Amino acid sequence: MKNIVLILSLLVCLGCKDNHPKDTDHQKHKNEEHQKEHHSDHKTANDYMHQSSVDELVKRFESPERDAYQKPEEVLNYLGDLQGKTIMDIGAGSGYFSVKLAEKGASVIAADVDDGFLNYLNNRINTNNLEGIVTRKIPYDSPNLDENEVDMVLIVNTYHHIENRPEYFKKVKTGTTDHGELVIIDFIKAENEIGPPLHHKISIDRVVNELKQAGYTSFDINVNLLPYQYIIKAK
Repeated sequence: MKNIVLILSLLVCLGCKDNHPKDTDHQKHKNEEHQKEHHSDHKTANDYMHQSSVDELVKRFESPERDAYQKPEEVLNYLGDLQGKTIMDIGAGSGYFSVKLAEKGASVIAADVDDGFLNYLNNRINTNNLEGIVTRKIPYDSPNLDENEVDMVLIVNTYHHIENRPEYFKKVKTGTTDHGELVIIDFIKAENEIGPPLHHKISIDRVVNELKQAGYTSFDINVNLLPYQYIIKAK
């Protein structure tokens, strides 16, 4: 009888040893999946955008589909007379707005942090003999502007890419003339098929609050001109 009990005890123990690694492996797999999901949710806007190559992004930025929702001519008309103004286009990318601003008579500084975009844009300028545009590489934490250097700073679909925005836009304000303005165009914080994921979009209230921290006091907000984006003029 004692031998039978001993054998049964050994079988139970062996069963426990067989099951324990399976449980551990299962839990490890669950933890890894949770970490992946957590990491995905907390990718920065820059990480999200650069899942695509520069060539792919250029095609997207310069597409007829973008023209349809971006309404560039209506935006330019909304900005007013640009003739003779010096404008920095932060996050210029493919030069979508930089080229159009120059065609309206502005002197444009097409600024970006990414060498791929700057190389593309320099080639575009040289190939097409475009006038009124110079490129400038800027760091992630500064517009790299001299004091009172520009009359306007335009930032389209890029505000949500910038970190520590109050400090960044203090530098933008310093680089803009006393009568100049900052113009931000970005995606309305809502679920739709255009723009980045919802958690990368920034509400109008938050933008205004951050710009107030940077020293801006006057705001003109337009939510009717574009279907998926707001426009904020700040002085």
